[in-house]
Amino acid sequence: MKLLALFFAFGACMCALTIWLLLFPGGALDSLWRLNPEAHAAFQRIGGLLILLMVIVGVACALAAIGLARNAKWGRWLGILILAANLVGDLTNAFVRHDLRTLIGVPIAGAMIFYLAKLEPKMTKKGSR
Repeated sequence: MKLLALFFAFGACMCALTIWLLLFPGGALDSLWRLNPEAHAAFQRIGGLLILLMVIVGVACALAAIGLARNAKWGRWLGILILAANLVGDLTNAFVRHDLRTLIGVPIAGAMIFYLAKLEPKMTKKGSR
């Protein structure tokens, strides 16, 4: 569970980094866009709305990380929701944009969803889940 919490915390950090790079172009970290120039071009086309979207995704990832770290039921379900949205996005990119590379995320997200759905949170001291 802790590894999944770290996974979502990493996602929140990447959202924050992306927001920083979009708000302050030309900085020392701008060379990171060379890792994925297609994303950079797409993000620039979307414009200011993307920053709002990245804030929403980042906050959702941070909340999922907190919930999973606390072994809370809501954290598991938020993680499942985020992973399901990512899975749908991967499938959409594969079929609409004909980018088959995105299909690598489908079995990974599926396995993570399966794992989170099967987990039963441990009882806390107060007996709540």
